Amino acid sequence: MFKKTITYLDYNGLEIKEDFYFNLTKAEIMEMQLQKSGGFAEKIQKVVDAKDVPELVGIFKELILKSYGVKSDDGKRFIKTEKVREEFTQTEAYSDLYVELATNADSASAFVNGIIPADQLKALQEKK
Repeated sequence: MFKKTITYLDYNGLEIKEDFYFNLTKAEIMEMQLQKSGGFAEKIQKVVDAKDVPELVGIFKELILKSYGVKSDDGKRFIKTEKVREEFTQTEAYSDLYVELATNADSASAFVNGIIPADQLKALQEKK
């Protein structure tokens, strides 16, 4: 689970400081890996190696939207419905995060490492 505190201006001109949560489950990562020929991680690496910025920005958008959700009050569920995602994309917080990930390699790396379960991240790093 990755918690990102974002300070942004709402559409009333008020400064808002809010925590947002992002997470990919093992099942979601497996699904992403199996849907891409050669695997999702390999696709990202090819895009990075080719310095294909438009493709990379599209991948960040996909990762943001696939991983964004809201924790249930009891902490047992992480709710990621279309409605939840749509509401998030309608905020300046989403816009600010998108721009940050597209323009700051350190932030992008921290985000990707944060949304992947620790054991999955370790396995990916060991493959390198």
